[in-house]
Amino acid sequence: MAENKTKPTDANVDPRSWMADRRRNREDPLAAVRFGWRHHHLGIPHSSPRDGELHLKKLGVHVCGFETSPYGVEWMRFDTHCQVPEIVKTVPHLAFVVDNLDAALQGKQILIPPNSPLPRVRVAFILDDGAPIELLEFAPDSD
Repeated sequence: MAENKTKPTDANVDPRSWMADRRRNREDPLAAVRFGWRHHHLGIPHSSPRDGELHLKKLGVHVCGFETSPYGVEWMRFDTHCQVPEIVKTVPHLAFVVDNLDAALQGKQILIPPNSPLPRVRVAFILDDGAPIELLEFAPDSD
């Protein structure tokens, strides 16, 4: 993400330089524009069982909705023994597909290190300005 810059109200800052790294209302997020990340889903923690949940036993999480939501909403419910950080259990997260997970993690605050919850997919979580962000890397399809 863009670094925090001094607000243009400060006498020592040219407002044009401050606005250069700020997103305008109709622009895509910088993660998409600068890094080439692609939106995958919005993960929403919840506490009640839902129809169609997939239980990822090894991770202690139940997920559902991604396959049927036209908006990419994924509901997540966590087992009591689940070891993910509390913020992931309580705060919704955005998820992006990246081409190279290791490169995408460079310089980021890693919340959950890379792991493979399902075959042919690697994921990690970062923390950005207090918000959890999931990054996913999918193995290329084999022909």
